[in-house]
Order: sequence, then C-alpha cells, then structure tokens
Amino acid sequence: MEINEEIIRAVKNEVDAQAVYREIKRTGDFVGFACRFMHSEDERVARNAFWTLTKATDKELSQLQSILKELIDLALTTPSSSVRRLSLNIVERLEMKEDDLRTDFLDFCLEHMADADELPGIQSISMKLAYRMCKYYPELLAEFKATLESMEPEFFKPAVNCVRNRILNGKLK
Repeated sequence: MEINEEIIRAVKNEVDAQAVYREIKRTGDFVGFACRFMHSEDERVARNAFWTLTKATDKELSQLQSILKELIDLALTTPSSSVRRLSLNIVERLEMKEDDLRTDFLDFCLEHMADADELPGIQSISMKLAYRMCKYYPELLAEFKATLESMEPEFFKPAVNCVRNRILNGKLK
C-alpha cells in the first residue's frame, strides 16, 4: 500500500492506524512519513499522521531525532490542539540533551503546564518536557520545582497532578 493523504485522512480507528503504522514499519521510513504529512494543511491528515506515529516503538521513533527541531517548531506554532498534543507526545519520547535546550520551547512548556484552561494531556506533557530541560541546570530546576509547588492542585486534573507529584517526589526520570 502506498501511503498518501487520502489513506491518512481515512484513518478513523485503532485498526486503521495500526495498518498505516505497519506499512511505515515495513518501509522503515519514519522520517519521510513524518516530514511528508506533519505540515499538511489538512488538520485531519496531520493529526492522523501523528496518531499513527504514536504506535511506533521508542527505537523506531528514534529515527525522528534528526527532525527534533522541526517537531518542536510545529508544536509551538500549530493552531490545532490535537496536533500539538500528539507532536509533543512524539518529542517527549525522543532524546533531549543539554544542547537541545531552547528557551522558546521551555517558555512554551512552562506556560502550557500551568494554564488551567489547557488540555490536561498538553499540560502533562509540557510539564514532563520542562522538567527534562530544566534538570541540566540546577538554578532552573530549583525555579521549576518552586513553580510546581506553587501550582494549586485543585485547579488541575488528576493526570496533571500525578505528573506534578511524580516530579516533586523524584519519581520521574
């Protein structure tokens, strides 16, 4: 099967997503697939492409390391909360080194993790990513943890509070 926008647009359930994932796995071209569909003007295509990529193993997704900057740029700029959440999910599964710290991305993550009006999935992933960026710098980490401590748990969903507590209790890698 040759994957095109029509096939991606038609993904409606787990069975469809798994079928597309198996085809990407067969070709081994995770980077080509991501680059081809992540900037689609059709939000449904971009969303379904990222949803399909979430089926990949961490080893398979590691191929996307070479486009980490582009994935972050997309998360920062997309108007679609679904594409943002799914692209952040992919970024969260990639390796982030000290050299990968981007202040614009850190600011984005700090803002979205503390925004009680943001979707819990985006808040949680933003919190995890902010922690990963801050842990290389003791002064940033201390400030980050102070921010977490000042967040009022009653304003956040259980998933967000769970990530917050895991970070504060040293249980998140």
